[in-house]
Amino acid sequence: MKVIFEHQSHPSGLGFLVKEYVQDYFTSPFHFHDLYELILIRKSYGKLYAGKRIMNFQDGDIFLFGPGFGHCFYNEQSFIDSGEKAHALVVFFREDFLGPGFFDNSGYIKVKELMEKSANGIQVRQTEELSVLFGRLVTQHGMDELITFLRMLHHISSMNTGNLAIMNESQSLVKLTNRDSERLEPVMKYVIGNFKEELDSKKAAELMHLNEASFCRYFKRRMEQTFSQFVNEVRITHATSLLVTEQWDILRICYECGYKNLSYFNRQFRQITGHSPKEYRLAFKGAEENLVMDSRED
Repeated sequence: MKVIFEHQSHPSGLGFLVKEYVQDYFTSPFHFHDLYELILIRKSYGKLYAGKRIMNFQDGDIFLFGPGFGHCFYNEQSFIDSGEKAHALVVFFREDFLGPGFFDNSGYIKVKELMEKSANGIQVRQTEELSVLFGRLVTQHGMDELITFLRMLHHISSMNTGNLAIMNESQSLVKLTNRDSERLEPVMKYVIGNFKEELDSKKAAELMHLNEASFCRYFKRRMEQTFSQFVNEVRITHATSLLVTEQWDILRICYECGYKNLSYFNRQFRQITGHSPKEYRLAFKGAEENLVMDSRED
């Protein structure tokens, strides 16, 4: 998983930059910035690897990442095969884009607190106002663009805590060197692209040109979890999505996520989410919420 440092800069030298991405699928590797990133997923779905978390993402999701927060959006193969374009609107900005110490003013303390929390990643509930403001940004320039962005920050920072989900509860995030991440990238793609099938640690080891035992030790040391734990987290993340978007029975969802044994699926689901599949479905039935796997302790 090649972690790269991406520096974004506005051609005019301003401290914030608006970009629109329309691609066959998201192609950025696991990366981080020296800037804050506010992103709206207009069209796409798949798995988001963010800090220590794996979670679902879909149309309408909004995320705020602080400087140095590693992340990557992986499209599922079904989205790639659909022929639809992945579409995202992104704002990159510096903490001092309005001048050094601007947000230290007591009148802007909520924005300051929001930016501090984004060090662990934040999922933001989309509102009609946010959707409208994002739409304006891509057509505006100069002062109009700045005013719209400030309204966005004000709107998000004024939300109650129920609309802002912290993605990593601790500062202890996985830290990889460029060499580590480059070696792990094929393994990440192998798991996320094939989790519905039988996954083999020997095959994963071959992708890194290691024997199986060496690979397992390396993976656990670098990722702070075993290869099988990572596979289970990807599969259970997918299961949480199916439980609230499909009317399938639990057994079918078990098979759709790559499990062959219902009892094992149930145990893994409870271990990762803190609930049984049935409890999870009932808790989210009828709720129009984005899925964030935040019930598991770091």
